[in-house]
Amino acid sequence: MSQGKNGKKYEIDMCSGAILSKMLVFALPLMCSSILQLLFNAADIIVVGRFAGDNSLAAVGSNTALINLLTNFFIGLSIGANVLAAHYYGAKQDKDLKETIHTAMLLSVCSGIFLTLVGCIGARRILIWMQTPGDVLGLATQYLRIYFLGMTATMVYNFGSAILRAVGDTRRPLYYLSAAGVVNVVLNLVFVIRFQMDVAGVAIATVISQCISAALIVRCMMREEGSIRLELRSLRIHSEKFVRILKIGLPASFQGIIFSVSNVIIQTSVNSFGAVTVAGNSAAANIEGFVYMAMNAFYQASLSFTSQNVGAAKYERINKILYTAEFCAVTVGLLLGNAAVFWGRELLSMYTASELVMEAGMKRIRVICRTYALCGMMDTIVGSLRGLGYSIVPMFVSLIGACGLRLFWIFTFFRMERFHTATSLYLTYPVSWILTFAAHVICYCIIRRKMKSALAHGREQ
Repeated sequence: MSQGKNGKKYEIDMCSGAILSKMLVFALPLMCSSILQLLFNAADIIVVGRFAGDNSLAAVGSNTALINLLTNFFIGLSIGANVLAAHYYGAKQDKDLKETIHTAMLLSVCSGIFLTLVGCIGARRILIWMQTPGDVLGLATQYLRIYFLGMTATMVYNFGSAILRAVGDTRRPLYYLSAAGVVNVVLNLVFVIRFQMDVAGVAIATVISQCISAALIVRCMMREEGSIRLELRSLRIHSEKFVRILKIGLPASFQGIIFSVSNVIIQTSVNSFGAVTVAGNSAAANIEGFVYMAMNAFYQASLSFTSQNVGAAKYERINKILYTAEFCAVTVGLLLGNAAVFWGRELLSMYTASELVMEAGMKRIRVICRTYALCGMMDTIVGSLRGLGYSIVPMFVSLIGACGLRLFWIFTFFRMERFHTATSLYLTYPVSWILTFAAHVICYCIIRRKMKSALAHGREQ
């Protein structure tokens, strides 16, 4: 087991002992890290909303779905790296772990460069396709192009933190994001208030903070001792590890893209209601993002815990890991989701002073946040399925159960005058979460039954 140079261990033994206490130790720093990462965008939205106006708020917020669409593909590949690294770590296969790390980190650089090119060249055209209101199109394009200049740093950070999560280290990524987050907030205020740089200022501040977090995580991995040490001269694509990362990561990538496409289409539908609805939707989506990220920590926990235990052949712990993660995700979703509804107006007032924008935001919060625990349940069982090595199954289930239903609603009922409201769009989310979770449960039961049968057959032989 590797440790920092100060002798302090950051890894967690996920293959023995109590599950709940270790899962909380793993998930709480990750929860804080994810929420802090969201603060990058929240700081952007709050600053422009309060000091630059509602058009600037709409310009920044209207990019969220598109940014997620373009980045989720490669972040999905980092899930493949996480699962593979955790598997080798649990099995104590140090050579394979080292090759996985260096393949993944080189992949992160290549993916970041690709995203920068796509984002900078195609920004305006894509935003036009999304029917971004004409009065915010120029600002939205400017923000998006600058934002994507930092994509390489974003990918390096995400892949690096995925590797550290694989061995149970969720604390150091939190420390690095904390430092970068402080810089981001300070620069936002300086660039927007002092230098009147509007959306360009918040975009530049975000890029600088992303570079800081990436540099810190690379420095951390280069100073490590043991099999997760990063050596720049060893960066290369190991074909076998690359293929295995793709086998797990590509379905996760496509699933992320599928969800993002449906969200982009929903965002396009929201855009049709005008700048006030877009601004309210953007602020509300940013608030609910904090609830989502808190629950998502237990998706990550189920993924890493399951992967390590599969690598260590501790199959008897798999179901307990899922039950524990589901309990935690639902608890967090219910508490934070309902808190967001209760204090919704107060939270929205941080983003805007407009009563019309706040009312538009509350329409989304009342529907999404009240039912968000359902999304946590759905994601957590997907983490267990991927940890077991099954990534294609949840991709197809999500394609049919979640995205298919949302798109069907948009292209049928939403076109009718009776259902042509923002609220009817938002209601497609909880319905799709329920149906998709039920389908994932059926798949999980079938897979676990097959695994038990295969193990029993192996013992007989």
